[in-house]
This record gives sequence, C-alpha cells and structure tokens, in this order.
Amino acid sequence: MLDNLDRQIIARLCGDIDDTLFPFKTIADELGIPVEELLVRVQSYRERGMLRRFGAILKHQAAGFKANGMSVWNVPDADTKRVGEIMTSFPEVSHCYERPRMPDWPYNLFGMIHAHSEDECRAIAARIAEKTGISDYDILFSVREFKKTSMIYMT
Repeated sequence: MLDNLDRQIIARLCGDIDDTLFPFKTIADELGIPVEELLVRVQSYRERGMLRRFGAILKHQAAGFKANGMSVWNVPDADTKRVGEIMTSFPEVSHCYERPRMPDWPYNLFGMIHAHSEDECRAIAARIAEKTGISDYDILFSVREFKKTSMIYMT
C-alpha cells in the first residue's frame, strides 16, 4: 500500500533529476525528509517489484556527441547475452536491447552508439564487430529527436 509520501516520491522520481553530485539529497530536501528515508523507500519499491530500473537520459548534444547511431545486429539467439555484454562494455554505447526478429527484419540486438561524427560511429561499430565476431550489422543514424522525457506515473 502506498501512502501520500510514497506518491510524492514516485511523482518526483518521474521527473528530471538535477545535475548534481547528490541528486537524491536534493530530492529529499524538496520533499522535506532525510535522504536516508528516501533511499530506504526507493529500495523498498525495488524489493516489492514496483521499481525495476532507474534510468538516466543522456543529453548527447550537450555532451558534445553530434552523431548517434542505433546499431542493429543479427546475432545467433544463443549468443545474444555474450554479445550484449561485450557491446555494453564500450563506453560509447549508452543502451542495448534484445528485440524479436521480424519476417523482413533479421536484427535482434540493438545498441545506441554516441560519437562526434558518423564516421566515428562506424569505427566504433567495426570495433564491436571485431570483438564480438558478429559481422551482420547496420547503423541507423538519428535525423531528428522527437521526444526525450521521463515516464510520468503520478502527478
């Protein structure tokens, strides 16, 4: 059961988190509670299965990354875990997902590569291919950004 403070915490965690060394302290201060209480409650949400992950959105343009390419890989199904772990070891890869193949789409592993140029993205993908042994891939470059907001569960 959620109390009023839980609802306030969840609503606040849905929004942007300040760019600070102690973002949870800032949130706790806003809510008027000790940071320890905030962290205990957030951990409780995780233990109860209410919170599966906590994500951050990279403002890649502000960080100097002008090229963003969703690399798509045709990986043998039994090998996706190994390849995904290698791919995510590259600091230029911000996130990686396994997706089902479609009849006209053979790719099942997706990894977003951030770089300073499209050529640099291609070079990073080539290094990933070399390290994983997977050569069947492509890169879909971002043309325009439509949305970059957090999910809102409570207002």
